[in-house]
Amino acid sequence: MNEWNERNRQVIEEFRTNGGQWGDRPLLLLTTTGAKSGKQHTTPLMYLEEGTKLAIFASKGGEPTNPSWYHNLVANPTVTIEVGNERFETQASVVSPEERDRLYALQVERFPFFGDYQDKVTRRIPVVVFERVTPSQS
Repeated sequence: MNEWNERNRQVIEEFRTNGGQWGDRPLLLLTTTGAKSGKQHTTPLMYLEEGTKLAIFASKGGEPTNPSWYHNLVANPTVTIEVGNERFETQASVVSPEERDRLYALQVERFPFFGDYQDKVTRRIPVVVFERVTPSQS
């Protein structure tokens, strides 16, 4: 297991052990279906909550390529979200360029390092939103 996967595994374990809490940063768990493998993949991600919407950012820490989870949800937009003690299935949607800029600016206001991520890359970091729905029993 590589270092990044091990770190994610530890964050996921801590998140679930602590009832959906992970330090002072808003974190959710995104479970996607692999575009090629068809396997389930869970990734911890910071998010922005706005009303009933949750937004995530395909920053990959300022790497030049989009993260695997982004490719997976574009291919298979039905995803599972865990936030706090809630777990629900929802549809992912990539936002318009205008909405992307607005949501990304809000995230940068809260967490300036997201601005650093965008400054490091030539790609436009995508933003994906989910509508919060009634939680299912897990």
